[in-house]
Amino acid sequence: MILPITLTIAGAVALLLLWLSARVSLLRRARGIDNGDGGDALMRARVRAHANLTEYAPVVLILLALLELAGRDPRALWAAGAVFVAGRLLHPFGLERPGANALRAGGILSTWGVIAALGVWALLTAYGASAA
Repeated sequence: MILPITLTIAGAVALLLLWLSARVSLLRRARGIDNGDGGDALMRARVRAHANLTEYAPVVLILLALLELAGRDPRALWAAGAVFVAGRLLHPFGLERPGANALRAGGILSTWGVIAALGVWALLTAYGASAA
C-alpha cells in the first residue's frame, strides 16, 4: 500500500535534512572545524538544528504512517505534516539568532504541537475512541 501523505512528508524531511547537512558541512569547511562545534556559536546552532530534525522526524513520520494506514482524515494528516515541515524550516534560522526569538519558538512549538496531536490521535485510534 502506498502512503502518499507520509511519503510526501518523508521526502520533504529528507531534502530538509540534506539542506541542514550541507549548511553544517559548508561552515565546517569555511571555518576549518573538523569535529564538534569548535567553540563556534554558529556551528553549534547549525549542528543542533540538524540534530533536532533527526530527533523529531522519526516519531512524526511513524505516527503519520500509522494514522494514514488506519484511514484517518487525510486533510488533518496533510496539515500536521505541513506544520511539522514548516516548523523545522523556521527552527534553524531561529537557532542562529541570539536569545529567544519568534522563529525558534515557532519551530519548537509547531513541532511539539504536531507530536502531541498525532500522539493523542494515535492513542484514540488504538483504543477505538469514536472521536478518532
